[in-house]
Amino acid sequence: MGFTSPSYKMAKLKYNGGGDWYANRTALPNLIEFCNKNLSTNFYVAEDVVDVGSEELYNYSFIYMTGHGNVVFSDAEALNLRRYLIGGGFLHIDDNYGLDKFIRPQMKKVFPELDFVELPPNHKIYHQKFKFPGGLPKIHEHDNKRPQGFALIYKGRVVCYYTYECDLGNGWEDFGTYPSDTQETRLKALRMGANLIQYALTN
Repeated sequence: MGFTSPSYKMAKLKYNGGGDWYANRTALPNLIEFCNKNLSTNFYVAEDVVDVGSEELYNYSFIYMTGHGNVVFSDAEALNLRRYLIGGGFLHIDDNYGLDKFIRPQMKKVFPELDFVELPPNHKIYHQKFKFPGGLPKIHEHDNKRPQGFALIYKGRVVCYYTYECDLGNGWEDFGTYPSDTQETRLKALRMGANLIQYALTN
């Protein structure tokens, strides 16, 4: 059997405003490894970083965005992200605690006509290779609130999936990064992440 070059890359979204877009440093490499092993995907083993206003955005099927703080999209950046998502791209926004009040108005600039809607537990994003009959799992505790998975749906397709009160990316990081998170919790997070990848690549 010959060597097959990687077919896909994942990227973390770099944005302005001062928020820590670079958080969860080991998350995507671990998710990539998990997906290549369990979904037979062929991702390049390292993550890329892509600026929200860059034409390079279009080179990725899956973009991951995280952070705790402020987010600012210029009009040009918002339009670029909109075109990327309408054209078949997929954005996963992962609230790392504190992102919510910043990201909602910025995504409204991207899709003024759309509102985030909570996906029900029977949505197929929770029923890919791994089954989550209760919907989005809870990974990391902050405010004793239930985890919620919101989506922006454009012409029937989920173009943006937003994890709130979950901290999914924390669960993808190296085991031991968060001592209170068990291996079972980490596996749950990686499986949910794999579902997102499978969904993004097939819808």
